[in-house]
Amino acid sequence: MYGYVIADVFTDTALEGNPLAVVPDATGLSSACMQRIAREMNLSETTFVLPPTAGGDVRVRIFTPVGELPFAGHPTFGTAAVLATTRHPGVRGRELRMETGMGVVPFEFAGPPGGRVTTARMLQPIPVWQPYDRPAELLDALGLSSSTLPVEVYRNGPRHAFVGLPTVADLSALRVDHYALAAHLDVAANCFAPTGDPLVWRARMFSPAYGVVEDAGTGSAAGPLALHLGRHGRIPQGATITVHQGVEMGRPSKIRATATVVNGAVERVEISGSAVVVADGRLHI
Repeated sequence: MYGYVIADVFTDTALEGNPLAVVPDATGLSSACMQRIAREMNLSETTFVLPPTAGGDVRVRIFTPVGELPFAGHPTFGTAAVLATTRHPGVRGRELRMETGMGVVPFEFAGPPGGRVTTARMLQPIPVWQPYDRPAELLDALGLSSSTLPVEVYRNGPRHAFVGLPTVADLSALRVDHYALAAHLDVAANCFAPTGDPLVWRARMFSPAYGVVEDAGTGSAAGPLALHLGRHGRIPQGATITVHQGVEMGRPSKIRATATVVNGAVERVEISGSAVVVADGRLHI
């Protein structure tokens, strides 16, 4: 039998945010079995914690219902919070170094150790970006004719294409053709809009290619969004933004993100937020 934990990520309120399943000790599980468990859980991601092999404190594998990801923000962040909450032996005081398919990701924790709610900060892999090669088709799948900023795709593990809308009302009114969007392989469509406060933004993410109709809180996109907005002059370079996501799903999430750029080079991308453990159980396999 294998234990598992369910956490709601990027929130401090149970049954909000983005749910995640974590298997804190997946030693002995095959890749095929991990994939079947992720399909059984039927959440956007399920993670499996393993002994480290590359100098970290733990190693984590991330599965969507349809495949494995080298890195993603919500599952790595949520897994770190679960390990801190459950006092996993890999957590060293208020720090954790997590091995992922994109390298070692460091975390710092705040709040009472072992508490039900954990607040954390994580450094993300530095993304690379380029213009998206099918912008007109992507916009059409989203039911849009234009984007407020250039449609560019950022990769920090997953690929995130960013599309800007003029207002939150426009964002909430989106009617996505998920069948057409599924033809955009290995990419998530991230739509964003201003709220009136230049440092507070609303977002929605759609990715049938990753097995996710809509995501309630996308940590791997929040850092690149801060970078995207800074590169195009919508926020001061290095400013911290707050991203509200999942509102239209009834699963509100809140993520803080900062991208630090020095002399034109991205030096640091980090996000922070909270997560809360809501359930645990056993897999009888």
